[in-house]
Amino acid sequence: MLLPALCLMLAGCGGSHGDTEAGSDGGEKGHALVGTVIHLDPERGTVLVDHEEIPDTMPAMVMEFVVTRGDLDVLKEDMRIRARMVRTEDGYALRQIWPIDREKDGIIEAAGSALRQDTVIRGRGAYREVGENLPDFALYDQTGEVVQVERFRGRQIVLNFIFTRCPDPKMCPASTAKMMRLQADARKKGVANLELISITLDPEYDTPGVLSEYARSRGIDTSNFTFLTGPETAIRDLLLQMGVLAFPEGGLIRHTLATMLIDEKGVIIYRTDSSGWETEGFLDRLRVGGGST
Repeated sequence: MLLPALCLMLAGCGGSHGDTEAGSDGGEKGHALVGTVIHLDPERGTVLVDHEEIPDTMPAMVMEFVVTRGDLDVLKEDMRIRARMVRTEDGYALRQIWPIDREKDGIIEAAGSALRQDTVIRGRGAYREVGENLPDFALYDQTGEVVQVERFRGRQIVLNFIFTRCPDPKMCPASTAKMMRLQADARKKGVANLELISITLDPEYDTPGVLSEYARSRGIDTSNFTFLTGPETAIRDLLLQMGVLAFPEGGLIRHTLATMLIDEKGVIIYRTDSSGWETEGFLDRLRVGGGST
């Protein structure tokens, strides 16, 4: 019921809303796995896991699995994980690795429930206009840590939505490159309190480890550039509230783009809804140093 109204509101926000992007599903078949990390071997790119029984497939045992460099950045010894085990030419590998932590999961779940309730209460007015506050949320970053909105209070934020499997160089890759350029230009300008945030549109695939690898492979400075992922329901509510359309189509993901500037008090003060945005539009609005508005 919210989608037609959201489309109408998007059309009135300015910028181009015709930009859409498609991404390949490309999922591998595998088996769900739950276990505890015993040892990490960065040189071999493997992790030793004491996993529970995989019904109709494998008894509980300690096994070595191949993992990505990004996952090695996130994993720690004694960490409980859930993942998907796949068979490869070199043995077994783990994909879609998520940390299991009762306290962290509780924070994410509580924030997601509050965001869901807020979206329902707002109804057809779910979309947040320029001048409204950024909604509260809690998600996992590229290191596997929980990030809540409160962490960014007192900081100027530039926020967008991307996904790592983007096939169109004019869409998400271009947006990430512009965020990197904005990060560098803002530093040269003397903006000391800038945070850049990219939230995934594809949380099923974009785990913390995948986001870590995405940042690493592009040489991104993550000291003030955070990539976020989490439950699909929370991402969907954020998309509704931030005015971004995203939907599957034939195994693909199609979506509109939006890049927003949020001030130190958490108020959305500027946005552009096109892939053709330029860094100058944000640089001109960023205050040097910081302070309250």
